[in-house]
Amino acid sequence: MTDSCSSHVVNTRPNPAPCRPQDRGKFEILQKDGSARIGRLHTNHGMLNTPMLLPVVNPNIRTIEPREMWEKYRVDGLITNSYVIWKHDDLSKSALENGVHELINFPGVIVTDSGTFQSYVYGDVEVGVEEIINFQRDIGVDIGTMLDVFGRPEMSREEIESAVEITADRAPISLDLAGDDLLLNGPIQGGLHDDLRALAGKLMGEVNSTNGGFTIHPIGGIVPLMENQRYKDLFRILLSAKSTLPPDRPIHLFGCGHPLLFPMSIALGVDIFDSAAYALFARGNRLLTPTGTVRLDEITEWPCNSSELFNWTPEEVRSLDSKEREKVLARHNLEVTQSELARCREAIRNGKIWQLAEERSHSSAHLREAFLWVLDQLEDPDDGPVGVSSLRMISSTNPIRKGGENLLDDIEDRPHILHLKSLLALRWRIPGSWWDNSTGDPKRVVIIEGSSPPWRENSLHAVISILKETPESIILISTPIGLIPYSLEDVSPWSHIDGSDDIWDCPLDEEEIFDELIELGLSEFPFIRITPDPHSQIEESGIDVIFDWIDRCSIVDKLSVLNGLSPSLGCRLTSEMTTRKSKTKRMVNVYSNGLHIISPRLKDGGISLTLNGAKMINQLSPGTPLNFGEDFTGQELDHPGVAKVMIVDDAIPFVGEGRNVMQGYVLGADPHLIPGQPCLVVDSNGRLVAHGIPITSAREMAFLTKGIAVRVRDGALKNKNN
Repeated sequence: MTDSCSSHVVNTRPNPAPCRPQDRGKFEILQKDGSARIGRLHTNHGMLNTPMLLPVVNPNIRTIEPREMWEKYRVDGLITNSYVIWKHDDLSKSALENGVHELINFPGVIVTDSGTFQSYVYGDVEVGVEEIINFQRDIGVDIGTMLDVFGRPEMSREEIESAVEITADRAPISLDLAGDDLLLNGPIQGGLHDDLRALAGKLMGEVNSTNGGFTIHPIGGIVPLMENQRYKDLFRILLSAKSTLPPDRPIHLFGCGHPLLFPMSIALGVDIFDSAAYALFARGNRLLTPTGTVRLDEITEWPCNSSELFNWTPEEVRSLDSKEREKVLARHNLEVTQSELARCREAIRNGKIWQLAEERSHSSAHLREAFLWVLDQLEDPDDGPVGVSSLRMISSTNPIRKGGENLLDDIEDRPHILHLKSLLALRWRIPGSWWDNSTGDPKRVVIIEGSSPPWRENSLHAVISILKETPESIILISTPIGLIPYSLEDVSPWSHIDGSDDIWDCPLDEEEIFDELIELGLSEFPFIRITPDPHSQIEESGIDVIFDWIDRCSIVDKLSVLNGLSPSLGCRLTSEMTTRKSKTKRMVNVYSNGLHIISPRLKDGGISLTLNGAKMINQLSPGTPLNFGEDFTGQELDHPGVAKVMIVDDAIPFVGEGRNVMQGYVLGADPHLIPGQPCLVVDSNGRLVAHGIPITSAREMAFLTKGIAVRVRDGALKNKNN
């Protein structure tokens, strides 16, 4: 067997390229799932691809060599302690002469702490505010940290207030001293007080110098909470701080690095972690896993494998001398940590980060308690900082997504489902007319039970029979997460709930039905419940007009519920509607007066606009969004229209030809804009420039200056001059 502890690291990964000077310190968002985001932070030593971990490296004790972290484990950045380097003469001299990258032997991004944590562990530190900034700058650190005041949980409110104030007072001079050469962390203190965390976020977020503000905002003072598994307090602190922090800066959880906490923390908006857990746990003969910690002396087989452990048995590792054993376990721990972060990033891409967080919550009683507390905040947001962050999380979450939705205990409280149900309650309306051209109120509500998706196959015969018998019928489908109009039967997650077959045989009780009907504005109408006969056949005669009416209702309702277009405008848009259908009778293209305007999406039940559709909608609903920073004085509407993004004049020729809208070129955006749902791109006069899919929320567009704001599907100015 080859001893992996002594293996030589071959330099195969090239050193990172420095970013462009104008991009230094800028953060861009590549993809979002609610508050969770995949991003990139640009530095002089490459990019930090978030969410990510900064492994803590002690300059004096290197359990895993930093170069090995770069080469073998694809670590983009690490964190070390500038106070430790400053305090030791040999380290300080070498760092000042050769730079911290050569001292550590790491080509990637190096972040340093300031000594604040040492003050928590050992008492006062000997270094001053200005001295530690100058030192970090002089040794070539990429991202340094100002000397803040650590707020311990047991401190009085007056002491915590003082910590917040002193930290904020130190911020301007720290930024000035950092200059052009040093990006800087602006820590957020505030103890266990929601209002003080929000105040700290506001103060630190607004501090500016001639070189700009802070690059990253770490949430400080949380290690004592994690040591005691006070995860509810941890998440409360995080949500409170996020309520006032600028969204164009990564959020860093200082001292958090156990994989168990990654999914939930990322779902709530954390971008960066740091920890020495990979080494400290190894020193104590403990293995990290995505679901907790395991002691080496208690196992017979590996509960969580890795490439490092693949050639070892637990007994063989136990037989190694302590230093070799520590290195084996540390390598495993780092690999598991990196693997869990990759799993989280992939979950964001697939719209599954909340589902992953929910699954992980069952691994720990303390984490489960914290998770359930977060659900309570989402379901019933308060008026404070936590409520602000909770509402933003829901409203910025794409309500639909492709793929299946696992039916777990907390499915109804997932942010995207909460968002979808709130949009349904707010925007869905009774049809203005019925398939037989009659008008007036519905005569009844019919609830289809005991039928599983796809309902266009399993229940269509029942739907046709119901409408033939009584055209003025509202048809709803009973699902494990509530009632939905039949017009939205193919919208995910309703149509893609993964569970056993019997989940469709558990109808809602009378009280639940009544509550759902109230939400939909249908409580005044009589209702009946039916279970379709799966063997029934559709009588083909005279049903084309019913099919056409159902198709039109589907498009109008999706434009209304998902995109904010009023039902009346949706009816005008589809007044001359025709369709092209697949072999399975699903709409593929929607036409108006012969022009292709909409493409229903088969994977998630949403809709995509065409350029013709975007032009028609902009004509039906003209206007521009408010400029960023301009106060809204109008009346809030249930149907504010398809969201619009207004761009600067310089960008119009490029975007009009089909180029993406870039952050920093956006003048304003409708606040109801939803990442992942169609939007219109307009100039300052409301003229259509393009249409596309927003990557970020309107609030993020107001702050970000790097990355794509809207991924353009088609430009409206192509061949304009030809």
